[in-house]
Amino acid sequence: MKIIGIGKNYVNSISEISAIKTGAQTIFTKPDSSLVTGNTDINFPKITNQLAYEVELVAKIGKRGKDITLDAAESYISELAVGIDYTAKDVLSASRENKGPWALAKGFDGASPVSAFQPVSNFTDLKAINFDLKINGEQKQVGTTGLMIYSFAEIVAYVSSFMTLEEGDLIFSGTPASGAGFVEKGDHLQASIEGELFLDFKMI
Repeated sequence: MKIIGIGKNYVNSISEISAIKTGAQTIFTKPDSSLVTGNTDINFPKITNQLAYEVELVAKIGKRGKDITLDAAESYISELAVGIDYTAKDVLSASRENKGPWALAKGFDGASPVSAFQPVSNFTDLKAINFDLKINGEQKQVGTTGLMIYSFAEIVAYVSSFMTLEEGDLIFSGTPASGAGFVEKGDHLQASIEGELFLDFKMI
């Protein structure tokens, strides 16, 4: 099972998309050991003092595919969830100073909490899904897939041109353009899709 992340994939206004959309998507991978499920509380990682959160919708691949066409791409998504893509910002900054990769800053244990998945058939339009994140009861991020630069179908088609997608692979599809920030030990995170709470855990 692979965890694939999509970077910088949301705008604040649809009018921004045409100037940004070049076809070159920002892709990174995370190890499966970073995954946390079952709304399990997460130990604040010892490797960072700057833990940044990004709420994202997560697509699960339902069947194997390579060089998937854009028209067929949505049929490869079986389920959706909401998750947090954590980044150890200080670790990332240190790596960038030496032109290093994102791997350690994005791939530590606990870096990828994900809610229970819902069948994709529960969603009538993948381009009109609303989701949000609250921390300690305060709204921090609000997103809608209508503001994605690259749609789920475009992501699946693009990624599959480089690597075979396997059943069970997870794709973090990007975070809203506004509202990302830092968490601290003791924070309570709650993420919802269409107003229904799915992800609910604490940093301990």
